[in-house]
Amino acid sequence: MSPLGHQPLSPLDGRYREATASLGEYFSEAALNRARVRVEIEWLITLCHEGVAGSTPLPAKTIAALRKTVADFGPEDIAQIAHFEATTKHDVKAVEYYVRDVLAAHGMESLQELVHFGCTSEDINNVSYALVTRDALTSVWLPAFSSVLNRLTELAKSWREVPMLARTHGQPATPTTFGKELAVFASRLARVSERITHAPFLAKFSGATGTFSAHVVAEPAVNWPIVSKNFVEGLGLTWNPLTTQIESHDGAAELFGAISHANRILHNLATDMWTYISIGYLTQIPEPGATGSSTMPHKINPIRFENAEANLEISSALFDSLGASLVTSRLQRDLTDSTTQRNIGVAFGHSLLALTNLHKGLHEVSLDEKALLADLHSNWEVLAEAIQTVIRAEIVRGNSASSDPYATVKELTRGRAVDADVLIAFVAQLDVSDGAKQSLSALTPEDYVGLASALVDYLD
Repeated sequence: MSPLGHQPLSPLDGRYREATASLGEYFSEAALNRARVRVEIEWLITLCHEGVAGSTPLPAKTIAALRKTVADFGPEDIAQIAHFEATTKHDVKAVEYYVRDVLAAHGMESLQELVHFGCTSEDINNVSYALVTRDALTSVWLPAFSSVLNRLTELAKSWREVPMLARTHGQPATPTTFGKELAVFASRLARVSERITHAPFLAKFSGATGTFSAHVVAEPAVNWPIVSKNFVEGLGLTWNPLTTQIESHDGAAELFGAISHANRILHNLATDMWTYISIGYLTQIPEPGATGSSTMPHKINPIRFENAEANLEISSALFDSLGASLVTSRLQRDLTDSTTQRNIGVAFGHSLLALTNLHKGLHEVSLDEKALLADLHSNWEVLAEAIQTVIRAEIVRGNSASSDPYATVKELTRGRAVDADVLIAFVAQLDVSDGAKQSLSALTPEDYVGLASALVDYLD
């Protein structure tokens, strides 16, 4: 053994464990085995309810006792399954043997042969993965995502009136408001959130090649598709009737694609927030005792957004790979999905870590309104768009004989900074009505934000 002992290989289980530990409740090997035990027990309960092989419906007290096995699943159960797997070299078979022992402990030896009845391992696995992924999404990832979205919405509304110089292609452009720009991200995230929230979790339960062959031979009188459908839907999943040995993972690929899309929107948010900090629009609130640089004491690095940026890239790469790999299986089955699916929790973990940092980062910044105003007043040339558009309207109204308003204003402003005095003098000599001149002369960069503030209302 190494002098270091057993150390975590992944930073998700090491340095960042505090932020990602909650996912272990769903994506650890122990959590997966607990889900498998649940599926095996619920299938046994279903078979008895249907009277398969002469069985009779289990009493409510017995059902409650069996389900308590899942609720109380802990270290001893984990160890027992590991003991079986050491011999079987097969994880699902180990779970089957464990459940048979559970029945024996409850005096139900006569029903042991109904454990895993008609099942292939993939019947147990695909339902189990659907359950743990759904539960992790709804209990951990979506709440973290919603916290970021809610904070972003809060800031968008709070800063909706604060004018800001926009930058298209990195150059000064028509002003906006800081809140409206955050509202754009909030709107994008809300839209993709709908896809994620309503994603179906597909599952199959139809035997070795998806044909119910063994089921029909053993119990030809049972309507197996209906039993399978009711079983899957009873677990809160969506039944897939047409599969090979495996559920085709198309639903999972759609979900992973949507989360990857959300990651990329969040990545765009992180890089923009980093840039706003870089140019002085946002200031970071110092954390007592924290160090920004090992050599430059003055620094407060935008680490929350940088950490989020990197982890979102890793998460999206994993989700993209999962979605691409899982939808292909040779003929009726190969095992590529088996090892691939074990990384679902890793993909969620990097995204959760990013969400945690974004949430903290969005609470650790303040807006320097003076810096925004100073930048606006250094770029009066952004009013060129307004001037040439007013001239166009004046021509249509018959109030001006000017030609090519765009070229007229371009000659004054393109590639050069223009201050208020130069712009007002330029407006004074324009061939437009006095009303138009008065309106343009009164216009300032901070006033030239259109309906930016009102657009934030579309978040509601």
